[in-house]
Amino acid sequence: MRILLLADIHGNMPALLAIERYFAEHGGIGFDTICNCGDSTVYAPFPNETLQWLRDRQAFSILGNTDHKALTLLSGKSFKKPHDEEKRIMYRSTVEALTNESQRYLLSLPDSRELNLQGNTIGLFHGSPEHPRELLFAWSPDSRFQELSALTDCQIVVTGHSHSPYYKYIGGTHFINPGSAGRMFDGNPQASCALLTITGTSVQVQLHRISYPVEEVVAALRKYNLPEIYATMFRQGRKLN
Repeated sequence: MRILLLADIHGNMPALLAIERYFAEHGGIGFDTICNCGDSTVYAPFPNETLQWLRDRQAFSILGNTDHKALTLLSGKSFKKPHDEEKRIMYRSTVEALTNESQRYLLSLPDSRELNLQGNTIGLFHGSPEHPRELLFAWSPDSRFQELSALTDCQIVVTGHSHSPYYKYIGGTHFINPGSAGRMFDGNPQASCALLTITGTSVQVQLHRISYPVEEVVAALRKYNLPEIYATMFRQGRKLN
């Protein structure tokens, strides 16, 4: 079974389409299903298209922190963070754009979920099995992954939030972060994702970086008069605010 792992799409539909095209065109790799670890909305201006893509493909999705903040605004409440007005503009623009169908879909998503696929329990978490906002990086100490392994019964743990791709096998647990499909911070603007292949008791993980038409995102940001700093961030693959 081949499972496409995604996280932190951030409304970047051109990146999603490029990922899908890559797996369709390169050696017939393909995938059987999709797992998505949240932050599907905010920062690139394609929230409805992104959520529709996930729905159409019956992806197993959860909520991330940006999704939660969007839902907070939708409920008529406000939030204290982020303080930066440029970020708040991005949240407001997303919420104003969301269709009723997109709103219902976001409201239906859990904070985490466990799946049984090919006899393996796969846990989807935005941050970690202990906290949805925990930041786990490729360089996080093995001791922390050992602690998390002891906290979960999942054989495979997939997380997002840090935009840091990695694969580690620690304490009998496979830990995977596919990186950000829509907004990488490491100076490489390419989309990041992972392919999880399960064959019997064998687990294989391939991390991928895939080029996409960044200028389509830039053009859409400018079409909606959104802060220019985000065009720079998408072009550079960096976090600048």
